[in-house]
Formats: sequence, structure tokens, C-alpha cells
Amino acid sequence: MSIEQLAETAQAMVAAGKGIIAIDESTATIAKRFAGVGIENTEENRRAYREMLLTTPKLGDHISGAILYDETLRQSTKDGVPFAKVMAANGIIPGIKVDKGTHPLAGCPGEVVTEGLDGLRDRLKEYYALGARFAKWRAVINIGDDIPSGTCIEANAHALARYAALCQEAGLVPMVEPEVLMDGDHDIETCYEVTEATLRALFGALYEQNVMLEGTILKASMVIAGKDCEEQASIEEVAEATVMCLKSTVPAILPGVVFLSGGQADEDATAHLDAMNRLGNLPWPLSFSYGRAMQSAALEFWSKDLVGNFAKAQSIVHARAKDNGLAALGKWEG
Repeated sequence: MSIEQLAETAQAMVAAGKGIIAIDESTATIAKRFAGVGIENTEENRRAYREMLLTTPKLGDHISGAILYDETLRQSTKDGVPFAKVMAANGIIPGIKVDKGTHPLAGCPGEVVTEGLDGLRDRLKEYYALGARFAKWRAVINIGDDIPSGTCIEANAHALARYAALCQEAGLVPMVEPEVLMDGDHDIETCYEVTEATLRALFGALYEQNVMLEGTILKASMVIAGKDCEEQASIEEVAEATVMCLKSTVPAILPGVVFLSGGQADEDATAHLDAMNRLGNLPWPLSFSYGRAMQSAALEFWSKDLVGNFAKAQSIVHARAKDNGLAALGKWEG
């Protein structure tokens, strides 16, 4: 796979007014989402739910790609068409979550490191054959008393960079996701400092591991106060702090940045993205890679009648995609 082809895929992922839908919840995570709305967590219900999302009419107008879980990449519509084929036909690039989740970081209480490098080369080959053209690996950085440590940031940055190098070797665009969690009572200034340190370490590690940034996408968390902080920043403050942090750490050659919603309210995630794009003068496109902020309203509606509410749930997904697509252009009217 040439760097030109990787760069082409990466650019398509952040095409103007389009973003990524994240539907890569593990079986355990989707169980929690389903339990919250009273749906039984069976393979067929998971398949039907992902079919509802991925076959939404005109989804490709606002969605450039979708991050899938291993099970979903192997599944098909009820008519027997593989999801990867359905997506490609609608101009949506299939992506795959490849990390094996977070585990306690030995020697660093309260901190975690993402695992999944063992056997990754072979798994990536298989995912490419199944139709995936980009991958995702999520690192988690907690903010708390005396954490994160430099050790934690370095360990996660190194793993992200090793993963990214393996992806490019296999012909997949690596999406690197160092999520600074919103959990906690820290203020926006603390989040800025931690995000800045994390991104500096990440791009240093990517450089060390010979990862080509032209064929890489950053999935970033916004610079925002912790959920339990008494003083929450305004939409404009979050937008300005996030853009300033990115400008000081992310090389301009990167094709684009997509944001995770990280537990923000649906409308807040859209408003923050819109405000950033309205600031203008950005070195890269800023778009979205939302999971809950794209799905939650549709899931709740669909859960009330899995057959009868199928089409209406799809229209809710389309409306969320359209709103976020407009926000990616700085043209959302709220």
C-alpha cells in the first residue's frame, strides 16, 4: 500500500461536511447500552441494530466512514449482504476497532494502558481482506491526584505509535485516539495541560516509529472541564481552548482531526464542533467521530418497537449526521 493511497483514504475520511460514526462498542459495552433501554443483548439484536444504523438512507451524504467492532465487520444485512459491502456501495469507508481494551498499568496506581499489539499484524491482514480500510486504537488518560504520570502518557503514546506503524504496513489508515477522560472535578486549564502533554508525546512517538502523518487521522478529546467541576466552561471557551491546544501540538501535514463526544450531551458535542469551525483559519479539517452523540436518541426510539420503529429511528440517525456535518462546516444553526 503506497502512502498516496493511505493519504487518499485519510482525506476521504475528513471530506468537507462529513464525519465518522463510531459503532465499535464491544459486546460488553453494547450490553450496557441495550440494558439502559430494555433490549436483550443477543447477537441478532446487535446485528439488527447495526443494520438499522448502517442502512440509514442517504447516510453517506454526511458520514464518510464507520468504526466497527470485530463481530459487526463479519455480519451481514438480513438479506445476506455483508455490512462492509453495503457501506462501500454507499460511499462509507469501513473501519475497525483493533485494541483489546485498557488494563491497569503496573507500577502506576489508578492508571491504565491499552493492550492489543500481540498478533496485531495478522489481525490487520484479515481485517483488510474483510474490507476494512482504516483502524482505531483508543488510549485512556485519567486525570486525578498526581495523575496522569509521564510513565502512563509515554506507555500509551508508544503503543499508539506501534499500532499505527503496523496499520500502515497493512494498508490501513490508523486513527489514533488518546482520550483524556471527562471524569473528575478538574478544571479546563488542567485538561488543557494534560491534553497538550499527551498530544506532544503522541506525535513524538509517531515520528520515532516512522509513521507517515499524511496517512494518519487523530481522534481527539476536546479541552473541557471535568464532569464534576463546579465551573463549566462556555461553548466558546471550549472551542478556543481546544483549537489552541491542537494548534500548538498537531502538525499541519495531518489530513484531519475528528473529535470523540466522550459523554457530552448530544447537542453540546455538535455546538462545540460548530464553534471551533467558526473560528476559521485552521490548518486541518475538524470533524466528528461520535458514538453515543450519534446513536443515543435513535437507540431509545428503536428500543420501543424493533420492527415498527426501524425507519423512524433511521431518520433520527440521519438528522444527527446532518447536524454534525453542518457543524463540521461551521454552519450548524442549533
